[in-house]
Amino acid sequence: MDRFAALAFESAPVGLIYAEDRVIQRCNARFCEMFGFAASELQGHSLSKLYPSSEEYQRIGQIGAEKMRGLGRYADERIMRRKDGSLFWCRVRGQSLDLDQPFAQTVWSFADISENRPVTELTLRERQVAQMLAEGLTSKEIARRLEISPRTVEVYRAKLMDKFGARNGLELVAHLAGIPVA
Repeated sequence: MDRFAALAFESAPVGLIYAEDRVIQRCNARFCEMFGFAASELQGHSLSKLYPSSEEYQRIGQIGAEKMRGLGRYADERIMRRKDGSLFWCRVRGQSLDLDQPFAQTVWSFADISENRPVTELTLRERQVAQMLAEGLTSKEIARRLEISPRTVEVYRAKLMDKFGARNGLELVAHLAGIPVA
């Protein structure tokens, strides 16, 4: 890597990594700071150590691989885990260098968005439903994706409304999106 490229990578205002098959090969200082690890604790290790659970690592990997096969890009907002175990919202964007093998060589950016979107203790299923609600999906669409009934989605929506103190669906989405609610 030439001097300018290395300087840009290391000094970026967002966390950056280069990964091969979902194993971190190189990461910048902002990424280490965001997750609370030294570079030596991350390089050569699976990204799975940064997810709330192995199930979420697998699920998001499947979704990401599908999207990256066609476009070479993937983006979402998700909850990630720091070294100390605390959870935070993170905006993640990835670019595959090989469309046929989406995770073979990838570049990822990570931005901590927890200041605008605080983490509320949620179960894995509540996080899945919350993420899809924030994306604007209907209960039927969420049910199809998660292979559960629309009624079960409504039960999770009600639990989320209770946890966030939301009076209606719009207010819940505002909470999930980190938009201040008056």
